[in-house]
Amino acid sequence: MSSSTVLRELQRDFEAKSNDLSKLQKDIAKNHQVRKKYTIQLGENELVLKELDILNEDANVYKLIGPVLVKQDLAEANANVRKRIEYILAELKRLDGNLQDLEEKQNSKKEAIFKLQERIQSLQAGKAKA
Repeated sequence: MSSSTVLRELQRDFEAKSNDLSKLQKDIAKNHQVRKKYTIQLGENELVLKELDILNEDANVYKLIGPVLVKQDLAEANANVRKRIEYILAELKRLDGNLQDLEEKQNSKKEAIFKLQERIQSLQAGKAKA
């Protein structure tokens, strides 16, 4: 195989790896965006839980369902908010694991791209000398 054919193959491989890296970076950004949303929801739900904890047992609690406020039992509201917090924490944990995996893949892609760049540059340098 001639050096120009090898160079073209390496450049194609470089483009493919660059596209993969770009996709990984978009996935990481999306993960951060979703994580931010869940973090905000967690804060809101923890605030609601604190508010529910300071209420008297006979206090009226209402839940917004569509455009209507529906009366709800304090214990039920408390349990619902706690379950929601558990769910959000589980999702955040899952997202963190997913993010770690994506970042590891991103680092390996960057390393592979760097090695390809070095090979391309050395081939081009050898071609320039010839």
